[in-house]
Amino acid sequence: MTRMPYGFSQARNPERGSGVFRLTVRNAMAHIDSEVKEEGLREDLKFYFMNPCEKYRARHQIPWKLGLQILKILMVTTQRVLGSAIARRLPGFLLQFVILNKYHQLKNLSLGTFGYGENEDNKIGLKVCKKHYKKGTMLPSNETLNIDSDVEKECIHLDLQVLTKNSQDWKNSSFFRLEFYRLLKVDISFHLKGIDLQTIRSRELPDCYIFQNKITYDNEAHSGKIKIYFASHANIEECKVLNISGSIQKNTQYILVFDAFVIVICLASLILCTRSIVLALKLRKRFLNFFLEKYKRRACNADQWEFINGWYVMVIISDLMTVTGSILKMEIKAKNLTNYDLCSILLGTSTLLVWVGVIRYLGYFQTYNVLILTMQASVPKVLRFCACAGMIYLGYTFCGWVVLGPYHDKFENLGTVAECLFSLVNGDDMFATFAQIQKKSVLVWLFSRLYLYSFISLFIYMILSLFIALITDSYHTIKKYQQNGFPETDLQKFLKECSNKEEHEKEASTFLSCFCCLRRKGSDEHLILFN
Repeated sequence: MTRMPYGFSQARNPERGSGVFRLTVRNAMAHIDSEVKEEGLREDLKFYFMNPCEKYRARHQIPWKLGLQILKILMVTTQRVLGSAIARRLPGFLLQFVILNKYHQLKNLSLGTFGYGENEDNKIGLKVCKKHYKKGTMLPSNETLNIDSDVEKECIHLDLQVLTKNSQDWKNSSFFRLEFYRLLKVDISFHLKGIDLQTIRSRELPDCYIFQNKITYDNEAHSGKIKIYFASHANIEECKVLNISGSIQKNTQYILVFDAFVIVICLASLILCTRSIVLALKLRKRFLNFFLEKYKRRACNADQWEFINGWYVMVIISDLMTVTGSILKMEIKAKNLTNYDLCSILLGTSTLLVWVGVIRYLGYFQTYNVLILTMQASVPKVLRFCACAGMIYLGYTFCGWVVLGPYHDKFENLGTVAECLFSLVNGDDMFATFAQIQKKSVLVWLFSRLYLYSFISLFIYMILSLFIALITDSYHTIKKYQQNGFPETDLQKFLKECSNKEEHEKEASTFLSCFCCLRRKGSDEHLILFN
C-alpha cells in the first residue's frame, strides 16, 4: 500500500470536501510557505554577505561597484595630481608681499607683480585706525593711575601722494603720538592688486586678484610685548586686458571636462552605494521580523549592525566630498571663486577616504584581513580607555596652563598646552620644554619639574603601554580565532542551518505535487477553500 504524505493512512484519509481535509491542507501549505520563505530569506542573506567574485559565480551579477571604485581611484588620483598646484598657488603668491616695509615703495621693494588697489572708500592709500582708552594719566614712580576705561577709535587715511611727497609730515601728526599705556590696538589696512603668472607654466590664463590686507598691532595685554598679526583676503576677478603671445595654449576646457567626468563617476558610485544600503536595510527588517516570529526573541545588536556596511557609508561621504570639491575646483578654474582652502580640504580628504576604501577589497583575503579585524575588535576597548585617559590629560592641560602659563611660551593657552603635552607623550622636544621654563620663581620651577616628570612617567610608561597592550591583545585574539574559528552569532547560525531534513524534503515535495494535482483536477469549490 502506498504511504500517504505526513503519515495519513488510506483508511483514515478524510474526504476531500470535509473540514478536516481543508484544515490539514491549510496547515500543510502554511508550513510549506514558511519553509519557502525561510529558505528564500536564507539565500538572500547568503548572497548579500558574498564578495563580488562569489556573487558573480552565484548569479552572474557583474560587480559594478567594484569596477567603479577601481576606476574612481585612478581618476581621483589623476585629478589630484593634475590640480595639485591649485592648493599651493595662492599661499605661495601671497607670501611674496609680506616683506613690504614701505607702502609707497611697493614697486621697488616687492618682487611680485603687485600694484595699488582702491579700498572701500575708492581711495588708494593706507587706512590707519587705533583703539585706546579715552583718557588717563599714569605715574609708575608714584604708583598712581587715573584712567577712563571707555574705548575710543580714531582713524586716518594716508593717500599715496602724501606718503610719496614727504614722509615727515604725516609722521609728526598728533595721531601718531601714541601713549602705550592707553593704546589697545592699531590696525593698518590697504588693498593691493596682483596678477599670478604661475598659471602660464601650466598652460592656463593668469589670474587677477584684489587683496584686502590688514596689519594688526595688539597691545591689549600691556605686557611690554606688542603682538603683530597679518591677515589677507583675496578676491579673484577677470583680468581686463590679456595679450599673451607664444606657444601658450588654453587647456582649461580639457581639465573641466575631466573634472565633469569625475563627478559623473562619483555620482554613479554614490547611487549604487546608496541603493545597496537601502536594500540592506530592507533585508535587515525582513530578518528581524522573521527571527522574532520564529524564535520569539530579538536578534542581538551585533547581528543588526552587520547589515550596516560602514564601507558604503565611507564611500558615500567620499563621493559627496569629491563632487563638492570638484565643483569648487571647476568654479576656481573658471575664475568665479577663490575658496582654495575649502576645495583643498574636500579633495584631499576624499582622496584619503578613496584609498582607505581599498582595504575593504583586501579584506576578502584572510592574510590581508588582520588589520581590519584587529581594528574592529580593539576600537571599543580603545575608546573606553581613551575616555578615562583623556580625563587625566585634561587635568594636566588645565594645570599647566594655570601654573606655567606666565613662565613658558608653550603654556600660554590651552591649545598650545595640549599640543606641547602631546609632543611630550611622543618623546618630542623634551629638553627644550624643560630648559625654557623661566627661573623667576623657585617654587614654580620646582613645580614644573614635578609636573613634567610625573606627566611623562605616567603617560609614556603606563598609559601608552596599556594602550599598546589593548591593541596587541585584540591582535592575538583575532589570530586565535583565525586558527580555531570565530564565535558564531545568531545570524551566522541561521545561515548554516539546513532548511529541512532529507526525509521531510521528500515528503514535502511529494505532498506538494499531490496538492498541485488536486488543484488542477478539482472543481472550483476546492479552489475557493484556499483564497
